[in-house]
Amino acid sequence: MRCYEEGAQLVLSNAPVALRMGEINKLAEAVKAPVVAADVTNMDDLKKLFEESMKHFGGGIDFILHSIGMGLNVRKGKKYTELDYGFNQKTLDISAMSLHRVLRTAWDMDAINEAGSVVSLTYIAAQRVFPDYSEMADAKALLESITRSFGYHYGLRKKVRVNTVSQSPTRTTAGGGIKGFDGFIAFAEKLSPLGNATGDECADYCVTLFSDLTKMVTMQNLFHDGGFSSTGITEEVIKQMEK
Repeated sequence: MRCYEEGAQLVLSNAPVALRMGEINKLAEAVKAPVVAADVTNMDDLKKLFEESMKHFGGGIDFILHSIGMGLNVRKGKKYTELDYGFNQKTLDISAMSLHRVLRTAWDMDAINEAGSVVSLTYIAAQRVFPDYSEMADAKALLESITRSFGYHYGLRKKVRVNTVSQSPTRTTAGGGIKGFDGFIAFAEKLSPLGNATGDECADYCVTLFSDLTKMVTMQNLFHDGGFSSTGITEEVIKQMEK
């Protein structure tokens, strides 16, 4: 929505099964954007997505937001020490390798314009242990590694920037499946000097990363978390622990 408010033309996409829920169609109507179904584990679907997008824009793409994540073991309530490896492979495929597939498809089709920008959403569990985040921590670590590695090659080729944004814990459909998530949001709020960054504030930040104002920022994991990532303890947390 924020990109649309800044004058951007958009194409939206989600998995075919998710489109049946209808939520993305409401957004598409609001931002006057077509919706193209795509399974991010299917290269043919991604090729079609880029073809339809470039047709809609009448040329190349300026920016891409990769906001995809699904932890199958988390959904099934399996602890990290009891992972189902079949589920885990699908989790990594959907939540991390999908970024490589998107970038590879764009690379092969020369779909992203010179000095374009790609942003993916990650979480600090890639660097620190959050037990109930489970396998998604591994997925986010892989996502951030792909960002650096592909960002290097895309930067050399077309000055395309590739970054991740590590956002405060935010209520989403995926996040709702993590045990104790509401309690963790409250803890992060107390630990962050600025408080948790909202989803709308994250959207504002992403707009800056899509713009020419950040044309020299690439291969970075950028914390957008109110200071959570740099704070060890706060007086408010201490007071809460002493009750």
